[in-house]
Amino acid sequence: MSRPRHSTTMHGFDFEQAEEAYDYIVVGAGTAGSVIAARLTEDGRTRVLLLEAGSATALPEMATPGIWPLLLGTTADWGDSTVEQTFLGAPLYAPRGKALGGSSSINGLNFLRGHRSSYDAWVAQGATGWGFDDLLPDFRRSETTVGRDETLRGTDGPLLIGVTPEPSPVVMAALDAATEVGYRTAEDISSGAETGFGLSDANVHDGRRMSAADAYLRPVAGRANLTIVTDVTVRRLTINDGMCTGVEYGTPTSSTAATALREVVLTAGAIGSAQLLMLSGVGPAEHLTELGIEVELDLPGVGANLHDHPLATIVFEHASPVPGNPENIYGQGVGLVHTRAGLDGPDLQILLISQPYRSPSLPGPGPDGGYAIAFSAMLPHSRGTVRLASRNHLVAPLIDPNYLGEVGDQQVMLAGLRIAREIGAADALTPWRGAEAQPGRPLDSEDAELDYLRESLVVYFHYAGTCRMGSDDLAVVDPELRVRGISRLRVADASVMPSPVSGNTNATVFAIAERAARLITA
Repeated sequence: MSRPRHSTTMHGFDFEQAEEAYDYIVVGAGTAGSVIAARLTEDGRTRVLLLEAGSATALPEMATPGIWPLLLGTTADWGDSTVEQTFLGAPLYAPRGKALGGSSSINGLNFLRGHRSSYDAWVAQGATGWGFDDLLPDFRRSETTVGRDETLRGTDGPLLIGVTPEPSPVVMAALDAATEVGYRTAEDISSGAETGFGLSDANVHDGRRMSAADAYLRPVAGRANLTIVTDVTVRRLTINDGMCTGVEYGTPTSSTAATALREVVLTAGAIGSAQLLMLSGVGPAEHLTELGIEVELDLPGVGANLHDHPLATIVFEHASPVPGNPENIYGQGVGLVHTRAGLDGPDLQILLISQPYRSPSLPGPGPDGGYAIAFSAMLPHSRGTVRLASRNHLVAPLIDPNYLGEVGDQQVMLAGLRIAREIGAADALTPWRGAEAQPGRPLDSEDAELDYLRESLVVYFHYAGTCRMGSDDLAVVDPELRVRGISRLRVADASVMPSPVSGNTNATVFAIAERAARLITA
């Protein structure tokens, strides 16, 4: 598979043809890329090139669950912001991982599937074979759990999953408070089969984060058939006559062309995969033409259907000191609830947080001086877009999740605010509850509540949907994850989700990637 090396100069940088061709090129070493590269190279005859924009070296802060917010804005974060959000009248900071392991290396570590109903909704949208029961073997394949229902949970996967061994007494009191106001207690709220409240699973082992890179990639990085190249960005896909044959990647001053003999697999996430398709001429023709990009395929669904879970919190000061534990995650308790009758599944998540987590723009207690109750619309109807700001791959894309753009989503968040305050005021929390720091004032009208949502809204960074799976004209990939109209090209990350799942998306991406690896090698 050797190829001769030659050099030339193009567009002001050195351009170098790769010496080697690979069976598969995987673009992005985040959660999905780590899983797929590891699984594909289990066959020693299969050569894989894995490309990542971030560094090969993990930042020291990644290991400690209780300091994850310190990772935002570092070199392990793309450092994006959204465009101005109509509901807010302002942009929001929009973190996403730029490291081996991607966002699993910088996120808050909740490992939750959500409820099975949100996966079964995918099938109704044309994602045949992607219901919860279909995906369950891949969820199980990714994880090792102990003492759970083994028909639902994995026992021998690479990722070690479990609840916080010694949870905060405030979180335990908040779980009692949820029961006090009428919500059921779940045995395994992370399983996908229950509603109610319980302790959240986390990808933490022996007090340390276990990212996708830690679980899947680093243990196999020495395989002779796996080549990992970091600190490079992919400029474009090489597409000839409707066939993807490789990629061009490199640094700001040099570029390399690599050939994929079988397939290219995009695992750059809901922002990055859509961006790269458009840079390569695959996307809405009118948008690409406006930027001077030659259209390889008019695929209008690329970059559409962007969705994320909007998140806001209320915050309390501690009545008495509560020792923190840096080995613990923030959101140790979680609830899945229905905000109205007639829903197929829960549409609201309540997260019980041991720290006073809130929008950076709001005042409040220091890290050890309070706690928070978060609420998030899990099945938002608001949809946004990812679009290119420039044909230059180094220019950040335009990210518009359209948070709370639909009135119905606003109503779910208002219900969440009221439920969070009800739980926060319950007797079970009396020993721990000091002053309410946020909102810290009466909210005596819906307008006042909406104003608080505008103040407190933050990005949950569960971006998904921009390369939607399905069979209609706006679908980008088919149920085999193959890009419609381009051969030898797949997308296998959160961007393929047709609609939101009612949980933090990282667990779902592990399962999508496990499923993708099986589809690729079938």
